[in-house]
Amino acid sequence: MMGRTANDDRSDSMNPNNDAYDDSMDNHSNQLNPNNDAYQGAPDDDGKED
Repeated sequence: MMGRTANDDRSDSMNPNNDAYDDSMDNHSNQLNPNNDAYQGAPDDDGKED
């Protein structure tokens, strides 16, 4: 019997009827939320503050 593949995980996270979908959307929102500690924003051009 074969194990799960990366494609299986992707299918789960793209399926709105799967719990992994909600987890994936939560993670996506956290990364785009500037009030979240995980948010890093866009990279600077020169590395200096404006």
